[in-house]
Amino acid sequence: MPSKELEAVLELMRSRPVQPDLSLEEQRAAFEAAPRFPLAEDVKCEEVDAGGVPGEWITTPGAVDERVIFYLHGGGYVLCSINTHRELISRLSRAAGARVLAIDYRLAPESPFPAAVHDSVSAYRWLLSQGVEPGHIVVGGDSAGGGLTVATLLAIRDAEGPLPAAGVCISPWVDMECTSVIKHATTGGMIQPEHILGMAKAYLGGVDARTPLASPIFADLKGLPPLLIQVGGAEELLDDSTRLAERAEAVGVDVTLESWEDMFHVWHSYAGMLPEGQQAIDRIGEFVREKMG
Repeated sequence: MPSKELEAVLELMRSRPVQPDLSLEEQRAAFEAAPRFPLAEDVKCEEVDAGGVPGEWITTPGAVDERVIFYLHGGGYVLCSINTHRELISRLSRAAGARVLAIDYRLAPESPFPAAVHDSVSAYRWLLSQGVEPGHIVVGGDSAGGGLTVATLLAIRDAEGPLPAAGVCISPWVDMECTSVIKHATTGGMIQPEHILGMAKAYLGGVDARTPLASPIFADLKGLPPLLIQVGGAEELLDDSTRLAERAEAVGVDVTLESWEDMFHVWHSYAGMLPEGQQAIDRIGEFVREKMG
C-alpha cells in the first residue's frame, strides 16, 4: 500500500513547468539551480582528484573509512552532477555506514561514449591505489548511473581487474534503444521517448546502440559480482531492470530484483518527504553492509 505522501510528491512533480525548448546548457543550469532537500549539518564533503576525474568524498558520522560506495549519478549521460545528487548520496552513506566517493564523469555530447566508462574505471582504479580493498567497495548509481555501474563492472571484468563486492542499480537505464520507454510511455510521464532518445543519440555519438558497454543489456554478464536492482513499478524504465535481472540470472550472477509498487523513476531522490524513498535507501544500506562483510 503506497504511503499518503506519494500523491503529494506526484502533485509536486506534475506542478513543475515543462520547458521543452530549453537548450542543453539551459537544462543543465536549471537542474543545478533546482530546489532540493537541504544537506544534513553533519555531512562532510571533501573534493578530491580521483585519478584525474573530479570527485568528492561524502561522509556521515559512523561511516567506516575502509568501506566505500563508489557512486555514479544519473542524468541521461548529458545532465546532472555530484551537486544534484549530494543529498541522496549522503543518505546512502548513512544507511550503509560507509564513505561514498562520487565522481563528475564527462558528459555527452561534448564527451560521448566511452568517456564516462573510462572515467569511472579510472576512478575505481584510483580507489584501489589508495589502499581500499575491492571487497570493501560497492559500485552504485541511478538511471544512467545505474547503466554506467554495470558497464564499469563489465570493463573491470574484461580487463581482468579485481571486481568490487557488489553493484547497486537504482532504476537503471541499460538499453540505448530505449525499448522500455517507448513501450511504457504515457502522456505527461516522467520520461518521454523523444527526450531519452535524444540523450541516447548524444551519448552514443554514432556508435551502435547495441554496443555492450553503452547498452549493458546486450552484454555477456557472466562473472559479475552480486547485483541489487531497484525499480519503480510505475516507471517507464521498468523493463530495463527486469530484462537486466533475467539476463544476469541466466549466466549465474547473484541478482536481487526489487520492484517497488507504484513508485516512479528514482523515487529515492524524494526520501526527504517520501517514506518509500528512505525505505529503499535503507534496503540498499542493508545490502551494502551484507556484501562488504
